[in-house]
Amino acid sequence: MKRLTLFLFLLPLLVIAQQSDEQMASYYLQNKEYDKATTLYEVLYDKTSNAFYYQMLYRCYVAEERYRDAEKLTQRRMRQAKGDLALYVDMGELYLKQGQKRKAEKMFNNAVDKVGFDGNQVGDLAEAFTQTGHLDWAVKTYLTARERTNNPYLYVMELATLYERQGLYEQMMQEYFDLLDKTPGSMGNIQLSLQRALQETSNPALAEGLRGALSSRLRKNPENSLYVEMMIWFCLQQNDFPFALTQAKAVDARFKDDGGQQVLRVAQIAQNNGEYATAIEGYQYLVRKGREHDLYFNARVGELDARFLQLNKNYAISPKDLGKIIKDYDNALADLGKSPLTATLMRNEANLLAYSGGDLQKASDLLYDVIEMPQLDKATLNETKLELGDLLLFAGEIWDASLLYSQVEKASSNDVTGAQAKLKNARLSYFNHDFGWAKAQLDVLRASTSKLVANDAMQLSLLISDNMEDDSTYTMLERYAAADLLLYRGRLEEAWQAFDTITMLSLSHPIFDEVLMQKAKIRMKQGRYAAADSLLSQLVELYGNDILADDAWMMRAELNENQLQNVRCAMECYEKIILDYPSSLYVERARRRYGELKRAR
Repeated sequence: MKRLTLFLFLLPLLVIAQQSDEQMASYYLQNKEYDKATTLYEVLYDKTSNAFYYQMLYRCYVAEERYRDAEKLTQRRMRQAKGDLALYVDMGELYLKQGQKRKAEKMFNNAVDKVGFDGNQVGDLAEAFTQTGHLDWAVKTYLTARERTNNPYLYVMELATLYERQGLYEQMMQEYFDLLDKTPGSMGNIQLSLQRALQETSNPALAEGLRGALSSRLRKNPENSLYVEMMIWFCLQQNDFPFALTQAKAVDARFKDDGGQQVLRVAQIAQNNGEYATAIEGYQYLVRKGREHDLYFNARVGELDARFLQLNKNYAISPKDLGKIIKDYDNALADLGKSPLTATLMRNEANLLAYSGGDLQKASDLLYDVIEMPQLDKATLNETKLELGDLLLFAGEIWDASLLYSQVEKASSNDVTGAQAKLKNARLSYFNHDFGWAKAQLDVLRASTSKLVANDAMQLSLLISDNMEDDSTYTMLERYAAADLLLYRGRLEEAWQAFDTITMLSLSHPIFDEVLMQKAKIRMKQGRYAAADSLLSQLVELYGNDILADDAWMMRAELNENQLQNVRCAMECYEKIILDYPSSLYVERARRRYGELKRAR
């Protein structure tokens, strides 16, 4: 009894001593004092036969090139843990370090030959091969286990990952597609794995291999909708929206139960990515199916939305194009009716009528009709009020506009719409030359959760702070704000003259880059695109390090691509954004358009 009591008393001390030895051993190993670490780990392993201490001691022996001691240690461990096949990998590695390749291969083969039905054992062996860089042996491990269990769908994800690391993309696709044939419900997991691979792998051979494998499967199985869906998914990942739409139409034609859903999905994704021509083509395809089609309403609304976004840039809209789309809006509203479901159509038509057609009365009537809808959701109500406020400001009704902005800011104080209202009120104060109050509000908005609101607030705040005169007056900024308001109200020639006057008053001023940007916008709205491009070119040349530089490069890129049809210049501008402005909001769009133009050449 006394001995037992003494043992129980000493047990905590023994545990503490062991922990202390382990900490010291780890310290020595980290500091590459292998001889000291070896001594401690030998004692710890002799006492416990612990797998962790084995691994640490093995590392120490290898680091000291004590290969004979490492062999004895591994052989001893093999007798203690007969089911641990990873030990064969340790032994094989020792042989390789001593130049004994045949012995190493024999060890690796012995390990693989012992593979059976134990999934943990298979996984541990494959992981050991992977960790030591023997990916081909890891593949062989999984394939052997698959053969032994007579299950050709085991370890698909593991094998696909190994093939990817080896650059064997054809085998990788084979694994995924065989699984898809067997288990259609695995499509989501397969897409996630491929998406990760496409994002992490810069080698274009992966995308080419995937496209080739899909095309081959489609040729062999033209009636298999899974492969068509996979091709659509892949094209969307590659931003190849036209081909994705072609495949979606094929699904609709071949598989009647789809009902055009794939076409609608591709059109919507294309629209969200600024590929309006593809989106419009997709919507029109569905509209032509007739009013009785289930997706007619969505397609009709979607088509006009995409056309609105395509037209509503800084470019001039010809009277012919404007007249046609306004007529199409009126026809659509007569066909579909005025309701919360068509509120977007009404708001977009109001925008075109006011800012491009000059019909403020009809535009405001449409917006008031939306606001007065009894079933309108709060978000749409507040967004429409903001648009009505913009229209009132455009018409010169500054205080009425401010009242609407304040209503929305109060009603939506905790969301993005409220932040937009606050930004618009701050901009209105800027137009009224109340720069101090405007800047205070803008500085609060720079912390907005909305990236676009925060970016716009930062730009206007910097415009104010950077252009305060040395005597704390705002003489030049007041002139600029007045010209800016003329531009906002569509009085283009007056605005041009006002901006021109600013540059004549001084040989140089920090506001000159802003003046060049606004003059470029005026020329774009007037349809004088070559002149606009020249002004933007001056801006990036003279102010390439200023805040407006990436905006100017993006405007030049889109202007040359869409209006001047100068693809080479557009690609150069997109490339400039990608390389020189990596933190710009435009980087992703620039990268996508650059890739599209490069593939099209």
